[in-house]
Amino acid sequence: MVLCLTVILFLTLHLLPGMKSSMVNLINNGYDGIVIAINPSVPEDAKLIQNIKEMVTEASTYLFHATKRRVYFRNVSILIPMTWKSKSEYLMPKQESYDQAEVIVANPYLKHGNDPYTLQYGRCGEKGQYIHFTPDFLLNNNNLPIYGSRGRAFVHEWAHLRWGIFDEYNGDQPFYISRRNTIEATRCSTHITGTNVIFKKCQGGSCITRPCRRDSQTGLYEAKCTFIPEKSQTAKESIMFMQSLHSVTEFCTEKTHNTEAPNLQNRMCNGKSTWDVIMNSTDFQNTSPMTEMNPPTHPTFSLLKSKQRVVCLVLDKSGSMSSEDRLFRMNQAAELYLIQVIEKDSLVGMVTFDSVAEIRNNLTKITDDNVYKNITANLPQKASGGTSICRGLKAGFQAIIQSHQSTSGSEIILLTDGEDNEIHLCIEEVKQSGVIIHTIALGPSAAEELETLSDMTGGNQFYANKDINGLTNAFSRISSRSGSITQQTVQLESKALGITGKKWLNGTVPIDSTIGNDTFFVVTWTIQKPEILLQDPKGKKYKTSDFKEDNLNIHSARLRIPGIAETGTWTYSLLNNHASSQMLTVTVTTRARSPTTPPVTATAHMSRNTAHYPSPVIVYAQVSQGFLPVLGINVTAIIETEDGHEVTLELWDNGAGADTVKNDGIYSRYFTDYHGNGRYSLKVHAQARNNMARLSLRQPQNKALYIPGYIENGKIILNPPRPEVKDDLAKAEIEDFNRLTSGGSFTVSGAPPPGNHPSVLPPNKIIDLEAKFKEYHIQLSWTAPGNVLDKGKANSYIIRRSKSFVDLQEDFDNATLVNTSSLKPKEAGSVENFEFKPEPFRIENGTNFYIAVRAINEANLISEVSNIAQAIKFIPMPEDSVPALGTKISAISLAIFGLAMILSIF
Repeated sequence: MVLCLTVILFLTLHLLPGMKSSMVNLINNGYDGIVIAINPSVPEDAKLIQNIKEMVTEASTYLFHATKRRVYFRNVSILIPMTWKSKSEYLMPKQESYDQAEVIVANPYLKHGNDPYTLQYGRCGEKGQYIHFTPDFLLNNNNLPIYGSRGRAFVHEWAHLRWGIFDEYNGDQPFYISRRNTIEATRCSTHITGTNVIFKKCQGGSCITRPCRRDSQTGLYEAKCTFIPEKSQTAKESIMFMQSLHSVTEFCTEKTHNTEAPNLQNRMCNGKSTWDVIMNSTDFQNTSPMTEMNPPTHPTFSLLKSKQRVVCLVLDKSGSMSSEDRLFRMNQAAELYLIQVIEKDSLVGMVTFDSVAEIRNNLTKITDDNVYKNITANLPQKASGGTSICRGLKAGFQAIIQSHQSTSGSEIILLTDGEDNEIHLCIEEVKQSGVIIHTIALGPSAAEELETLSDMTGGNQFYANKDINGLTNAFSRISSRSGSITQQTVQLESKALGITGKKWLNGTVPIDSTIGNDTFFVVTWTIQKPEILLQDPKGKKYKTSDFKEDNLNIHSARLRIPGIAETGTWTYSLLNNHASSQMLTVTVTTRARSPTTPPVTATAHMSRNTAHYPSPVIVYAQVSQGFLPVLGINVTAIIETEDGHEVTLELWDNGAGADTVKNDGIYSRYFTDYHGNGRYSLKVHAQARNNMARLSLRQPQNKALYIPGYIENGKIILNPPRPEVKDDLAKAEIEDFNRLTSGGSFTVSGAPPPGNHPSVLPPNKIIDLEAKFKEYHIQLSWTAPGNVLDKGKANSYIIRRSKSFVDLQEDFDNATLVNTSSLKPKEAGSVENFEFKPEPFRIENGTNFYIAVRAINEANLISEVSNIAQAIKFIPMPEDSVPALGTKISAISLAIFGLAMILSIF
């Protein structure tokens, strides 16, 4: 008897909120707190602000009607970059920042098109990360015929971002064969009409088309066949297919949804309509339709101008900080932050606290090395007394205000290892201050309420304990939130090893051509300074005497590479001269080489801040250059518990298991190896070796559909072509690199004590099943799930087939069983291949089967039903006799607006 996992558990998994904090609230049907942030590299343009306002105002009305009078946009903040001139109408931001904005306005890297898109890599129903509009999209009216009005495009993207629904087209599979054995464009709904054509040749101001032919092997239309919609439609749905059509004002509902279409919405949401997913969101569960026929008000806009970065360190020096070298480690990490991480021209202050607090430094502008030394000289040298976090925070506020700065929009880095049951006493003051608090919990006894402070203010949260480099990794992650990636620190190495007496620690660090400015090599030790040898790629050597030791006796030495560091592999060696074993660490940081070329960066986070056993969480790591994904690299997550237990996970970008889309630069994996309760920390190492890394130049997923043209009065009117990306192949190559980043911390509850426990989770759902006929057999392929989600090896598979899509979808267990006795599951992440003959059916031209798979583990737990794959038998005919199905016109003279050659589009 196969046991099914309870629905509740998987609903819990599928509806996990994303880690990115958002200040958006839905109150009385209106969205408040939306932030639209402009990147500092975008030139100042008042028209950009005006067009953003017009877009949101139009979108509010469109959204109101699309949601059947349920929601609209009430308040929106537009965050102006520091690079723009100040104006009297610009207000001071509070916790609004570029990094936390719902919408960002930024130029694409490599001029990679203007498609509005949403960075979205969670499960069905989970919020996305942000919407990306380019300045050209917002300013150039030539985009209006392509995507429709900007307000409509915004609603399409808002649905991705807020409600976790997916597109209803598929650029990789634009056509499919329906259950009626007709070729259909992948769309929702099928009521949207159009013509399928091949563009033959273009001369002067016109082009000739011909009907699409069936491919002799697949039975689908040949490559480059394009669906051109009628400009005039009667269909009202769907916004997630083609919001640009004037008639389209609704989402697909259960009645109009096209369950057959091979699109991401069906694959990710088990064939549910977009409207069903929206109605199940937290936004709509307690929201009723309004009686008004139009939104009650136009959105109101606040213009906020980013301010100079203000950071105050609030550091614990209570008695417990004397244990386990915590004070040393804190000072090492704080010094690294002040010298290597904080951006030039920032204002930095420092407060220390035990049972009382003291301002060690009022805000000081970081201009040169002397300023760093003045601040680091005040790091605490002795630990004593109790712990009063509120007093520390209040002194931090005072340090900021005394320096004639506002706490609003300023940042506090709060580090403590102690318990404090009085944090609640200053919660209201923290709220009123508008400050952003990043919390670093050091050791297992740090106050449980710390995360409340970071969650409430939109700050980061970190945990460090046994990992000696945990603190430096945390500080390295707290960089500017302004969007100026080229100014931010990039961490290349963070290695800590216990080295026995008279032994060497050796390693290499590649420095690629996107980085090399302001490069530091830092070595720390616990007993005695080691002998240090460092060699650059050209053979230049640096010795122990080149590494400057600080004056604070915190066992740290630092070398700043003059100018730009050489590109290539650097080699280091450390000799423990002491007779006893000691802990040696190496940390390497750098910045972008050029202000115009973004460096390769890695960021990481968990799918949520809290986890309750046995519900899994997902580890996410994004590796990119600018907005372009980096593919073909090794990404490893290291998760550490309070007692120092470490779990290492290889993250995958394979479009299976926890990973939504293959080759999108988002590497992910389920985490289920709970080892007791408490705080867990995450760090991620991204590594490119052997020239395997490359940039993905594909257009992103989850975007407004590019429409090549429309049919009007029997003629195809073409839109302007997509911008070309020149020198793709040359620029797509990436050198070898190292990146290390902290993913913050999360808290686990309900976990049993460490030990072997029976599995309570099934294999993960298979989402990439494919099927095709080969002669009279059906060949299947999919990515193997694990014994527990995507870890280990499943025990067996159940494969069923049906002539009816609906029967297989709604009643899997009664569909025809396929004999899988010869099929032995492989390790999770492997490619599975299986072939069977669908007896006793007679296979003839047009024979159509639907197939789905479930996996069973050793505990007899069964996965969800996979995506449903389709296999159609198509017997090739001579090409001249292949019918051109579904084509309404044969040869059309095309009217072309602003286009000399069309072939470049396709």
